[in-house]
Amino acid sequence: MFVLNVIGKGADPALFAGIGNGAAKILSPGHAFDLPVAGSSALTVARRIAEGAALDINLVATEKRRKKLLVADMDSTIITVECLDELADMAGLKPQIAAITERAMRGELEFETALKERVGMLKGLHLSALEKTYAERVRLNPGAKSLLATMRAGGAHTMLVSGGFGYFTQRVAQAAGFHVERGNTLLDDGEYLTGEVATPILGRQAKLEALEEATRHLKIDFAETMAVGDGANDLAMIQRAGLGVAYHAKPVVAEAAGAAINHNDLTALLYLQGYRDAEIIKSD
Repeated sequence: MFVLNVIGKGADPALFAGIGNGAAKILSPGHAFDLPVAGSSALTVARRIAEGAALDINLVATEKRRKKLLVADMDSTIITVECLDELADMAGLKPQIAAITERAMRGELEFETALKERVGMLKGLHLSALEKTYAERVRLNPGAKSLLATMRAGGAHTMLVSGGFGYFTQRVAQAAGFHVERGNTLLDDGEYLTGEVATPILGRQAKLEALEEATRHLKIDFAETMAVGDGANDLAMIQRAGLGVAYHAKPVVAEAAGAAINHNDLTALLYLQGYRDAEIIKSD
């Protein structure tokens, strides 16, 4: 069984009346609903009907719909920025480093190599730049706290798994409400960055392994897992999860993911799981 899940301001089931296979279930009045459909072809038809509208339309399986594990990317997913690019700004190198970040996230560069190159350019940056970046630049994306609070209340295990740095994952995980976090380690000499990152580097494969390990530990099916991210290094975990979500993602990710959120905030991940407004813990 599948439903057409529609999210966005002014979402109206009447627009899709011709392709429904039953009555719509309203999740958020005027904002989100589920529409039972007979087959996967309904997704193509629905997106064509709503072309040009700021609606996120996805086909979602109803079996094991509410997930017991969430694995999330950090930069540009749970938070609004790329921490490495903001550190680069502190060093006066943002245009050069951000260009490499963009190419890596699009899958044009191998992630580990691109990370080493960018970190190498930060050699000599004072450690105070880390705290300054976190305090002045790092902000949670809208809906992050509500997503975490609601899924945790429903018994889900939550993991922040980032190709970014532990200095930030530790703080962001606590601020957003994740159970656990993983990130890479920037090396320093006690006062300045050395331009190196500890190995092994947490990249695409490590994110997938984190999902797989947690699934085994929790003794759940992959159908009961959700992974969300925006860059190419998130692809493996997104494709393996029961519900893989591309969140305001690069084209290569959006095309490969099972679901895509392009117009809404992180509470959309709750509507994808069939949560109604009354069940969502408003924490943002």
